[in-house]
Amino acid sequence: MLIEPGELLAQINSPDDLKKFPKEKLVQICDELRQFIVDNVSVYGGHFGASLGVVELTVALHYVLNTPEDQLVWDVGHQAYGHKILTERRERFHTNRLYGGLSGFPKRKESIYDTFGVGHSSTSISAALGMAVASQYKGLSQKQHVAVIGDGSMTGGMAFEAMNHAGVSNTNLLIILNDNCMSIDPNVGALKDYLTDITTSKTYNKAKDEVWKILGKLSKFGTSAQDVISKVEGGIKSALLNQSNLFESLNLRYFGPVDGHDVNHLAEVLKDLKDIPGPKILHCVTMKGKGYAPAENGNQTTWHAPGTFDKVTGEIYKTIPSTPQAPKYQDVFGHTLVELAERDDRIMGVTPAMPSGSSMNIMMKAMPNRAFDVGIAEQHAVTFSAGLATQGLVPFCNIYSTFMQRAYDQVLHDVCIQNLPVVLCLDRAGFAGADGPTHHGAYDIAFFRCIPNLVVSAPMNEEELRNMMYSASIHNGPYSIRYPRGKGVMPEWKTPFEQIPVGQGRIVKEGEEIAILTIGHIGNYAVEACKKLEKEGLNPAQYDMRFVKPLDGELLHEIFGKFKKVITVEDGCLMGGFGSAVMEWMMDHDYQAQVKRLGIPDTIIEHGEQLELHRECGFDPEGIAEAVRNMAEVSKTV
Repeated sequence: MLIEPGELLAQINSPDDLKKFPKEKLVQICDELRQFIVDNVSVYGGHFGASLGVVELTVALHYVLNTPEDQLVWDVGHQAYGHKILTERRERFHTNRLYGGLSGFPKRKESIYDTFGVGHSSTSISAALGMAVASQYKGLSQKQHVAVIGDGSMTGGMAFEAMNHAGVSNTNLLIILNDNCMSIDPNVGALKDYLTDITTSKTYNKAKDEVWKILGKLSKFGTSAQDVISKVEGGIKSALLNQSNLFESLNLRYFGPVDGHDVNHLAEVLKDLKDIPGPKILHCVTMKGKGYAPAENGNQTTWHAPGTFDKVTGEIYKTIPSTPQAPKYQDVFGHTLVELAERDDRIMGVTPAMPSGSSMNIMMKAMPNRAFDVGIAEQHAVTFSAGLATQGLVPFCNIYSTFMQRAYDQVLHDVCIQNLPVVLCLDRAGFAGADGPTHHGAYDIAFFRCIPNLVVSAPMNEEELRNMMYSASIHNGPYSIRYPRGKGVMPEWKTPFEQIPVGQGRIVKEGEEIAILTIGHIGNYAVEACKKLEKEGLNPAQYDMRFVKPLDGELLHEIFGKFKKVITVEDGCLMGGFGSAVMEWMMDHDYQAQVKRLGIPDTIIEHGEQLELHRECGFDPEGIAEAVRNMAEVSKTV
């Protein structure tokens, strides 16, 4: 079903088309763009609130800037739907986040208007500053460089590193702070409070008038100072305020705050800022979900990515199953953590800005003094957890696999070298689905198994997740547990805790000729494949290894002593992953066998449903079955 655009939006295929309209038409264009996003996301799903919140800003930027010559960088990028629609992709927008369709995030190879590929937070200022320095080096003095970053992303340390550099760069860089007090969950921390104070303080608003009067009186500035300031209503200099301005202290000229939903005023402000040289920041106040009442008035976390919904009533469609369903792994984690914490007062919870996404919010509600959202700060989350551990506590630090990549140094230096009992829970391990390659948790097995002192584990089902969490809580050292996005396989999942000895796997199914070794949830695909193969007269054995490090040496001696054909299956990268670990063990112990590794190949896998991507990589149930057939056929031929 193709969504029809409004009268004016139908005439816009590029920013050049947008510029043909008089500014009096910008409000209508914004209304039509917002409605087009609502119509599409309600039918096809995707990120929602963030893009609605920047409709006016998006239109104003493309109206004023000379994109793609001017460089526009979106932080994270889940708010860039309007940008995509205005930049030659409106007619394909219905394929957004679908297998083989448009990416849900800006992507360089998708469009020349996507100047930088994004997906993780806090990168935009660094990237735009690099572009600005390159333009300065090339003598392109008129070229504009704009980074649009949310107040949530601004809590990431990388953003401050970039602003610190930008302040001494003297480059043509504009940072737009899109301030809506939200990332996915409500923002936390002192920066959020600071920005709120700026936008609501009576002292601040009074100071704007004081600045105006003072600038008119100072002889060294004269009336020309008022002329400059009048270009940007509300622009202030911190030296003249009663309190210091954070951004001015970094040598970034601060302007704002301005209403991020007044498209005509935004266009005027952006036009005037082009004439002011040097690094600067425009503080834009917006509302996530703007223009769609259920998103404005409802739970904004829910409306970040609501799935499909009735655009008229705001009812989010949910399938009500007729039989009991298995829970999401993240919910098993959340409820189990509270259960363990009730038994053990040493246990704490930590997450970097993903309390609802990781289900840490369950503990935050039940035990608010023992669970912490530290903001978008993965490095801090890990070292903060290490600090807790030095004082005899057992922190469960829950970070998506893809975001754990950002804290690798802290895991190595601050946790593992000191052998501290920090439990690293890696949600969204394996393919993340429609979020695509920036969010796939493909590499954690490979980059974790080479670190001394660290246990690397993955449960095949909910019961194993619970037991691994319990085992980790009494393990005196670093322990990682990876599990995928989505549902498990056990409707009756709340089983009694049992300790799993570190490095102990288990046999799932006896068999002959061929052994299938699996790690984690993907082992359930092997169970399905074995049932299919049994009907064909093939009877492979299956082993759930549970640990990549340490491997179960006793079980591997049994396997390689009995089988000369082995298949390993993992939902992680093949290079350096679980299969590689098994082959290294085999060689180190002087066994010889034919080994076939199934997993994620050495290439970037794009977005799509998880099963679609598993099928593409050849480790869906049919792919596993086909690997067994091929291995068995080779045996028959020989």
